[in-house]
Amino acid sequence: MVQNIRVLMSTMGLDGHDRGLRVVASALKNGGIEVIYTGHYQTPEQVAEVALQEGVDAIGISSLSYDHVLVPKLMDRLKENGLENILVVVGGVIPEGDIKMLKDSGVAEIFLPGSKLEDIVSFYKEEVNARRLS
Repeated sequence: MVQNIRVLMSTMGLDGHDRGLRVVASALKNGGIEVIYTGHYQTPEQVAEVALQEGVDAIGISSLSYDHVLVPKLMDRLKENGLENILVVVGGVIPEGDIKMLKDSGVAEIFLPGSKLEDIVSFYKEEVNARRLS
């Protein structure tokens, strides 16, 4: 029996924009993925704590107001809690110059505006299942 995939979706910092996050969350749910939504204005520490409590397979961070710069701090918190195997994905308006910084911190993928929802859902499924097999 295939274990259900659990994804934590969040915004961090002062980013109150969640329309795109909600659209992606809906697509994930329609694709058979369980979604836990933290709400707005989370800190990296709060997101890592919820990930630990909920036992998620992946975290999706949405950023439309430059709060993606907090993601490396989230990655550090995950490592400190022994959660470095959690898939982390960032979506939203990410300046091209920040993509390398996010990837270097351990972010698995970055989905920019215009990404196809089916590609996002497929990515989560394929990557989580690959991590489970490794």
